Parts: sequence; C-alpha cells; structure tokens
Amino acid sequence: MTTTHAPAQTATRSADVPIAVVTGASRGIGAATARRLAADGYEVAVHYGTNEESAARVIAQIHKDGGRAFAFAADLSEPGIDRSFWKSYDAAAGTRRGAPVYALIHNAGVTIRGLIEDFPGEDFHRQQQINVTAPFLITQAGLPRLAEGGRIVNLSSGVTRIAMADVIGYAMTKGAIDAFTHTLAQHLGPRKITVNAVAPGIIDTDMNASWLRGNEQARGEILPQVALGYIGEPAEVADVVAFLVSADARYITGQTIDVTGGSRL
Repeated sequence: MTTTHAPAQTATRSADVPIAVVTGASRGIGAATARRLAADGYEVAVHYGTNEESAARVIAQIHKDGGRAFAFAADLSEPGIDRSFWKSYDAAAGTRRGAPVYALIHNAGVTIRGLIEDFPGEDFHRQQQINVTAPFLITQAGLPRLAEGGRIVNLSSGVTRIAMADVIGYAMTKGAIDAFTHTLAQHLGPRKITVNAVAPGIIDTDMNASWLRGNEQARGEILPQVALGYIGEPAEVADVVAFLVSADARYITGQTIDVTGGSRL
C-alpha cells in the first residue's frame, strides 16, 4: 500500500502500523475519515454506538481496499464512558492491545434541534454528555495510551460562528469543543502531541438526509450562502482531518479549521 500522509514510523509489519481511533465511524464524516486514514496507512479502530451493521460495512470496505481496521462499540451517552470505551477497545484490539494510539479523532456527536424556549432539559444534558463530556473523559483516560508526537483531532462545527437559533444547544457543545481544543493543545505541547479541530458546515450525510436530500427549497436557501456554491461531501472533511493527522501538520496545534465551503463569509 502506498502511504503519502502516514507518520514516518509506518512500516509494512502490522506491529509497526500506527493506530488511529475514530469515534462515530460507522457512517458519514466518521466513516469517510476511517477510510481515508486506512488508505494513508493507519490501522483504524472504528468506534460505533449501536449501528454494528454499518460499522461492519466500513470495515469490509477498508479491508477490500487493502487497509487494516477493527470495530468496537461503546455508548457515549452512558456514565462511565471513560472506562467502557477503552475496555471495549482493548477487547477488540487483539494483538494490538497495549500498542500506542497515534491519533484520536473525536467525531461522534448528536444534533438535537430546538429553540431555547422549547428545548427539553433532558435533551440538553444528553447532547452535552455525547458531544462534550464523552470526548473529555475518553481523552483523559486515554492520555497514557497516546504516542509521543501523536495527534488529537476534534470535530467542531461552523455553527460556533454562524448563529442558528434552532441549534443553540448543539452550538454550545461545539463552542466547548473549541475551548477544549486550544487548551489541551497547550497542555500536551511538551509531549509534541498536536490538538486541532475541524469545523464542517452543512455536509451531505445520513444525519442531514431527512431535511436536505431532495429538498430543493432547503438547498436553494443554503447554496447562495456558500462561497464555493455547493454542499460538501464527507470526504472533503475527512481529507482535512487526514492532513491534521499527517506529518505535514506537525507544527500546527490549537487551531480550528473552517471546512464550510466559505459559508456566510
């Protein structure tokens, strides 16, 4: 396999192939990221919450393309996710158990819509748990596993700078992710671990399919606001994640990269 972006220590022997953990990798941006990193020479740990079938399809595609990957399940909405996440990872890692994790990609998240007047408290707390608390606790528990000079990439969102009243709770969680990113980058700098975030705009994913695909009115309202004039695909976000994981981005840390196609410039 030709590798163009994997770190220098990548080799053909399985034990030397760097591991990348991608949360929420059974579909959408997470699945595209898993496929891209596998193509770049990483062994990808494909995390999923409940959709085992979709995760299996991602694994099958990676293997078909000559890459390495394994899947593991963990419900990010559950208390104690810091323990259950890495326990599940270890059970699935097989001979790679105990090997350093080179890259940790926090992609998993939920978008619960609603104006502040109508937003149920339980939805606010569930969204906070999955989008903010889980990445914090998983990272905290995973720090001893991270390779020196490794990478953490967090998925933020364009809604942190573009006001959308019906995603106020979601925007708050992604604002927290931005703060988490630059603060953690400062803390992990001495270990040469970079920490960055990627902020997608409206991307054509299964999560957005119900209101976006086939809805010409919605697309007509969105497209004039996008400088590049089209709605992005998951691979376009995954490519930016792959860059931040690569050796080419070794001197970039604490940054949030806008991947909205120039929305509302």
